[in-house]
Amino acid sequence: MPLHDLIARLPAGAVLTDPDLLATYRQDWARDPDAGTPLAVVRAGSTEEVATTLRWAHEHRVPVVPRGAGSGLSGGATAVEGGIVLSTERMRAIVVDPVTRIATAQPGLLNAEVKRAVAEFGLWYPPDPSSFEICSIGGNAATNAGGLCCVKYGVTTDYILGMEVVLADGTVVRLGGPRLKDSAGLSLTKLFVGSEGTLGVITELTLRLLPAQPRQSTVVASFATLDAAVEAILSITGQLRPSMLEFMDGVTINAVEDELRMGLDRAAAALLVARSDAPGEFAAREAEIMAAACEKAGATEVFHTEDAEEGEAFTAARRFAIPAVERKGALLLEDVGVPLPRLGELVTGIAEIGARNQVTVSLIAHAGDGNTHPLILHDPTDAANTERAHRAFGEVMDLAIALGGTITGEHGVGRLKKAWLPNQLGPDVMALTQRIKDALDPHGILNPGAVL
Repeated sequence: MPLHDLIARLPAGAVLTDPDLLATYRQDWARDPDAGTPLAVVRAGSTEEVATTLRWAHEHRVPVVPRGAGSGLSGGATAVEGGIVLSTERMRAIVVDPVTRIATAQPGLLNAEVKRAVAEFGLWYPPDPSSFEICSIGGNAATNAGGLCCVKYGVTTDYILGMEVVLADGTVVRLGGPRLKDSAGLSLTKLFVGSEGTLGVITELTLRLLPAQPRQSTVVASFATLDAAVEAILSITGQLRPSMLEFMDGVTINAVEDELRMGLDRAAAALLVARSDAPGEFAAREAEIMAAACEKAGATEVFHTEDAEEGEAFTAARRFAIPAVERKGALLLEDVGVPLPRLGELVTGIAEIGARNQVTVSLIAHAGDGNTHPLILHDPTDAANTERAHRAFGEVMDLAIALGGTITGEHGVGRLKKAWLPNQLGPDVMALTQRIKDALDPHGILNPGAVL
């Protein structure tokens, strides 16, 4: 393999071949055990360097796995044996236009860094995955990431006006742009958002921004049963659109309390964290409505605060849920979602799947939009336990599909969930997807083994 030719085409230090360094790029946060060892890692610093890499890979039929910050949860950035891992971590420029409320950002910036950069102009980039401090904006686009405020403000695709993307053969195209309205041609920008690096490599994003988020009112409620919590969720969403409506079950509550010592009710079956950012006095009014809904559903405790620091403390606790549970053991992570009326069936069904398979399942959720995150704990040294955990993993996705839902609301299909994708989409849509893939990547070098 003429790797020396690629090294010669790129700046010094852009191509990594040291085995110890290659090992750190084999897996993303999903820790796919089937990850291969790449031939090299390319840390591109510009669109041209991405294009150079893809032209070389296209010429030599070498697989390329695009990678952002490596925080993905579905194995979408799992290295392929003998392939190239193409990292955009060095691409970190951003330009903010406060007049048009638009930012032009390179993919290596972290979500939190984009938020901080635009906040200097009194603006806000809403999509906020729980991992916003460690996930990249390019990875967010590749998976169409969501987050805590999506119930009111939508997901990543709702804030991408345009992009620059490099195709499999090294062709650079610019899609969309700094226009709030644009109906010219096919909506190709939307095609690449959520494509998980299988159609092209995103090298620049044009992001729509909003004015800074108003001050929020926060409601926290504990429940003795899962059914009561779901009743409160449906009551709240039936009356208003909160800026956040998050759920943690009893396993999660105890894991978070073990680490943060916040005084959470360890006996509770569920905890809701709800917020309103309605303007002026309306935030407090909406918080009162949400508190009343929780009380009517039978909450054992309801706490309401206008204090920003207190409210943020509970939001931070919810964001910390996955790391807290992960400290209890190895995890199989999911992000199945269903239409809100079926949320109760999903929540109780997941609990039954855990009990039936004799595995511990921690359940957290962006409850306001029906997107749940079952976290299945298992012991990798116990083959029987691990087998039951994987069986439960599949049963959870089967349940979501049966309820008219999805196997992934925001993490992407990656490699870990692709076996269930045909069951959700059906043969005709899978065939159409493959035709699009073949048209844009005829040699199949872009992220092979992911999604399709």
